Amino acid sequence: MESRFRRYPVRMAAISGLAGLAVCAAGLALALAAKSGAPAAVPPSLDGIALAAPNAAFVTTPSAPDAWGGIRTGDHATLSDRVVDYRIEATLDPVKHLVTGKQQLTWRNRSAVPVRSVYVHLYMNAFEGSGSTFFTEQRLSGEGFRTGVDTEDGEWGHIALRGVRQGEASVPWHFVQPDNGPSTDHTVVRMDLPQAVAPGASTTLDIGFATQLPRVIARTGYFGSFHLVAQWFPKIAVLELPGERGATAPRWNAHEFHQNSEFYADFGSFDVTLTVPKDYTVGATGELQGAPVEKNGMVTRRYVQADVHDFAWMADNRSAKPLVETWTGPGSPTVAVQVIYPPEYAASAGPAMKAAKDSLAYFSRTLGPYPYKTLTVVIPPYNAEEAGGMEYPTFITAMGFDKVAPKSLEEFSLDMVTIHEFGHGYFYGILASNEFEEPFLDEGLNEYWDSRMMRERGQQVHPAPGFLKRIGIDPAFDVFDGVRAGAPRENPADAPGQNAWHRLQGIGPVYTRSALVMRDLEERIGHEAMERGFKEYYRRWKFRHPGIADLREALADGSGQRAAVEQVFAQQVYATGKVDDRVAELSSEEELPLPGTRLAGGKHVEDTRDAVDKRVEAIREQWDKAHPDAAKGTGPFPYRTKVTVRRYGAHVPQTLLVKFADGSSETVQWESGEQWRTYTWVRPAKAVSAQLDPLRSHYLDANKLDDSRTIEADRSASSRWSAEFAALVQLVLSFIATV
Repeated sequence: MESRFRRYPVRMAAISGLAGLAVCAAGLALALAAKSGAPAAVPPSLDGIALAAPNAAFVTTPSAPDAWGGIRTGDHATLSDRVVDYRIEATLDPVKHLVTGKQQLTWRNRSAVPVRSVYVHLYMNAFEGSGSTFFTEQRLSGEGFRTGVDTEDGEWGHIALRGVRQGEASVPWHFVQPDNGPSTDHTVVRMDLPQAVAPGASTTLDIGFATQLPRVIARTGYFGSFHLVAQWFPKIAVLELPGERGATAPRWNAHEFHQNSEFYADFGSFDVTLTVPKDYTVGATGELQGAPVEKNGMVTRRYVQADVHDFAWMADNRSAKPLVETWTGPGSPTVAVQVIYPPEYAASAGPAMKAAKDSLAYFSRTLGPYPYKTLTVVIPPYNAEEAGGMEYPTFITAMGFDKVAPKSLEEFSLDMVTIHEFGHGYFYGILASNEFEEPFLDEGLNEYWDSRMMRERGQQVHPAPGFLKRIGIDPAFDVFDGVRAGAPRENPADAPGQNAWHRLQGIGPVYTRSALVMRDLEERIGHEAMERGFKEYYRRWKFRHPGIADLREALADGSGQRAAVEQVFAQQVYATGKVDDRVAELSSEEELPLPGTRLAGGKHVEDTRDAVDKRVEAIREQWDKAHPDAAKGTGPFPYRTKVTVRRYGAHVPQTLLVKFADGSSETVQWESGEQWRTYTWVRPAKAVSAQLDPLRSHYLDANKLDDSRTIEADRSASSRWSAEFAALVQLVLSFIATV
């Protein structure tokens, strides 16, 4: 869920050796310390329901037709098959940066077996100390999160359970590490229920909790009076059933909070009451119910939102008056859009509003209608950038600038982050994929779709600083050129379908390489076919939890291009196929009369070399007189042109374009999977150039500079360098790359 250009390319260094994090033996959990101080072994779950594998990743088997309750056709009483209901009352102490709350969590057992143990995420414990999985991975990788803000003394955060009850009975709980992370990670607990939840039945857990916010880090926290309260309440994990994302038996899908992983949760309803000091501006997921109520210097607001799987909010006493507008579109309710921003970034409010409304229109038109009645965009204040570039249902955070000049990097960055975070409302929100195990379905698809939107609105990257613009230097690059600059192409190591934390080259390629895979597929099957495929994906899987195999099937059926879709997924989603096709050789030589003997009138006649040379010279003179304005490379004799193309990676369908001196050309399709091929033409003109992929359909190609050759050296072909030069973009977008 980070932001569009957010986590760009090379921002994240290779994270190798994550296996070294497995300091706990499989089957043991963290635990409450025993009286002796030694960790206590966690007893087995009461019902024997297994957890998802620690390194679970892409799914190759399509889900069953009735998975997650089947396709939501619009005839259902609710948008989603609501599994969980949260009723939360919370109070913010802005001095201690502490949220105290009580929660009623009602969960429905969709399975056919009784459930005695449930798993709950306590995400905020990722920031309780350096022994968490999050900080352990950060320490071992040597990489900070996004901007690399360090957590200092007194700036840690945590979530403490203050009692869990099922009816009148107390619920015991144990910290566990489903991914075999360090025993000091407390981001997942197992609660062993006194009363089993029968198949089809529901149970309610009453949970008291206190959430200490950290100094802003990784999508949440405080800075000064600004509070972004996200991943702040106990959130139940997902129980997957047979036929859902490759499951063959009921299993809990619960993972530790990794440095580069995000989230996965059931759809449900949220009814949240927030109490904050009266001078604080509040923004939150969902719709405000009634008028705020003031009492003893505090103001209480109630927000309600159904058919979502998370809830986040912000509070700040420095915010300017929010910018509020509405948007309407076919099939969508009227949407109240507000931008909450600090005074220092007032210049960003209007552009953020426009980008948000443009996004509503584009995503609704190209995927499906936006189903909610609100959208809140929060621009964090100065020094709270780590809170920017994040998404929650109906609630996103962007980034701010004190000046936003036209065709500036600031304008592009603000627009792209806003569009990217809104796009997550579809790929993470409505199409609620598993961001732990298949980040390709969220970050990858979203990076592609919002880059597509930027391309279609004609917005380019202008990376030059102001002083260069003032002297007329203002290069501009297509957004996909910027994406390409940050994508590993020469030696890609990780399949886009791999999970979020087991990656040699970090999380960046999930954005960049995935976006290029989809962009190249669109070039191959066509713009309209691709859009049909994505609309079918949205139709089938909105308000459900698709896997990568479900996307594959929807694209294949919706586009009508199954063979191409399946080939691309096999090569570039489930695997990492390097693409590297080259024009290896180009020659074009005159076919002149040859010396030797020949039959003439039944006798052998010899054409000596001198005689042939004289005849050639005479023919040339006659031809030159008759064609005084002939183009260079044309003449009385034909030319034999040979082009050899070579393949150093995965097979992709290629087009070869050969241009000749008389203005003519030859185009051939190199469709086969062979490693090389030589093409030959005999024509009245000399070849000028040979180029593979003249329409630049293959952005995954390792090096576009070896796609072409010319007969004569051409030192002015600066355009050939544009995509490579776009690598400059990643230097100035290194922050946005991580949103």
